[in-house]
Amino acid sequence: MASSMRSLFSDHSRYVESFRRFLNSSTEHQCMQEFVDKKLPGIIARIGNTKSEIKILSIGGGAELVAKTSNLENIKFAWHKETSSEYQNRVMEKNELQKWDFIHMIQMLYYVRDIPATLKFFHSLLATNAMILTVLVSGNSGWDKLWKKYGSRLPLDDLCQYVTSSDLTQMLDNLGIKYECYDLLSTMDISDCFIDGNENGDLLWDFLTETCNFSTTAPPDLKAEIMKDLQEPEFSFKKEGKVLFNNTLSFIVVQA
Repeated sequence: MASSMRSLFSDHSRYVESFRRFLNSSTEHQCMQEFVDKKLPGIIARIGNTKSEIKILSIGGGAELVAKTSNLENIKFAWHKETSSEYQNRVMEKNELQKWDFIHMIQMLYYVRDIPATLKFFHSLLATNAMILTVLVSGNSGWDKLWKKYGSRLPLDDLCQYVTSSDLTQMLDNLGIKYECYDLLSTMDISDCFIDGNENGDLLWDFLTETCNFSTTAPPDLKAEIMKDLQEPEFSFKKEGKVLFNNTLSFIVVQA
């Protein structure tokens, strides 16, 4: 790996901008909204059948996901929001192991050091009929192929790790925890990545590889190799002249 390559997380402003470009180029939010509209009301109803109040713990953001869910007028929500480690450390120190009806972890398990231990801890906090919803990229997505093939050649920061739904369901199986998994197709338009010097394309390259200024600092052979793969069916598909990266999301519902 070239020494000039550095993690995207080392430059906060560039990371934020590359993430904004990703959201603008992808159907990530539309995919989440589809789940909220079509699947989540039924899941929440299963929790709330015998309860007048649902206590919700939001880990790592995404609090509005449930708040926007339709058909929940009769249910009162009690919100609590913290990072995973903040919450875990605080309740362990004070021995305040409160039970929750619904815990959601939206696109945040990449930033957890010990995922099995974290899952086991939060699963222990579930009340009767309670559930955990976690969202992350699917094992059937282009991310899975990209990380497996090129992860060792990219400068991954220790703040983040490569994990997909395939890894997570294996962990849950090993822990003997029951779950349901729903995959919804999401795409990211990466057409600009194939235009040399394109600003949007350069920022999307950074997001794809989690590398700051990947286009100008990566070894040319590495960039050429990834560029070729990104046009293959395992990673992307072509539609109306655009190259659409497979950003499929998995929504995993963990049961108490």
